Amino acid sequence: MKDFFELKKHGTTVKREFVGGLTTFLTMAYIVFVNPDILSQTGMDKGALITATCLAAAIGTLIVALWVNAPMAMAPGMGLNAFFTYSLVLPHENVTWQMALGVVFISGVFFFLLTISKIRQKIIDAIPVSLRLAVGAGIGLFITFIGMKNMGLIVAHPATLVTLGKFTPPVILGLVGLIIILMLEVNKVRGSLLIGIVATYVLGLMFGEISLTGSLLSMPPSLAPIAFQLDIIGALQLSFVGAIFSFMFVDLFDSVGTIVACSYQADLVNEDGSIAKIDKMLEADATATLAGALLGTSTTTTYVESASGIADGARTGLSSLFIAMFFLGSLFFAPFIGSVPSFATAPALIVVGAFMFRLVKEIDIANFEVAVPAFLTIIMMPATYSISNGISIGFLAHIIMAIAGGKIRTINPILWIVGGLSLLNLFFGA
Repeated sequence: MKDFFELKKHGTTVKREFVGGLTTFLTMAYIVFVNPDILSQTGMDKGALITATCLAAAIGTLIVALWVNAPMAMAPGMGLNAFFTYSLVLPHENVTWQMALGVVFISGVFFFLLTISKIRQKIIDAIPVSLRLAVGAGIGLFITFIGMKNMGLIVAHPATLVTLGKFTPPVILGLVGLIIILMLEVNKVRGSLLIGIVATYVLGLMFGEISLTGSLLSMPPSLAPIAFQLDIIGALQLSFVGAIFSFMFVDLFDSVGTIVACSYQADLVNEDGSIAKIDKMLEADATATLAGALLGTSTTTTYVESASGIADGARTGLSSLFIAMFFLGSLFFAPFIGSVPSFATAPALIVVGAFMFRLVKEIDIANFEVAVPAFLTIIMMPATYSISNGISIGFLAHIIMAIAGGKIRTINPILWIVGGLSLLNLFFGA
């Protein structure tokens, strides 16, 4: 292992890699609870989703460990799973979760082709930084909105659309879980989200809001209800162009941002400032997305929580190997994971959303031409309950503001194509 992962070259040890891997796993283990909870609302089997989530995370992270040799982890992405459920499947009676998995698979194919053809960099350069940041912040706001809805803190209202919900026992328990997570985060306790979910679950048991029967351990649930059920033919419709683009776009920029940030932290940057393994990392990301869609889960992406393990000493793929083993071990806790209710996972959604929304501070809000497209991108995601709509409106607003400001020649040709796709998405989505 020392030779294969080049531990001496990277100035690390097996112990440091194990500790770093454990830290990363603890900070991202909430996905094992949250992803099945979100995707099961589409009608997918929750037990099978637990297995798919753990396997997708393990496979993606193993690719990073053994092929890339980098201290980063992969799993089904937050925001992308929300898009899958709340923007693609639930609002449309004629869209099945099988078709949505087909959309994920096709977006993964395009992502892979863009990566190996080097077109990826041209797309990244064409999209204004402010819009990239706005997409991340908007998804954060959307995820927080979903968390509050799942908790029951906000509910539907015929006159005002939404209003404050009643303080029922589940809502109170969810708020207590949120307070626990916030207190742990303020004190920089590792694994705060996981601890908060488990603490809320225990409180739910104590106050009779959760009933647990049988063992907490079992053999992993079968993948049969969802594995290889993707409907690729059904996803090849013009109305899905916007959704395919949105999955690809969010995964691309989320992964690039995470990989760059973590690579600097792990000293994986060349002297000229380039990221030595970014192509391999993105290819691994796309491959993991394809594998995840086949298994039956939404887009797999590189997790920014990897930074926590790097901060604890992880420098090589050995830490990723340990993370993959931890995810495989989680497969045997499916009865416990499956019994965790939405009010226990909702606090984690709210906090993750707050983490993502912090990107807004990097946007030049004082510049009106920058602020309007960014603001519309952010606000239209929760307002229309659609990540895709927010992205589309933001791109179109950017083009309109550039034309209005007499800067039409500054619009990158690729951005015109993106604008056309955005129009298609809004037209067919409506």
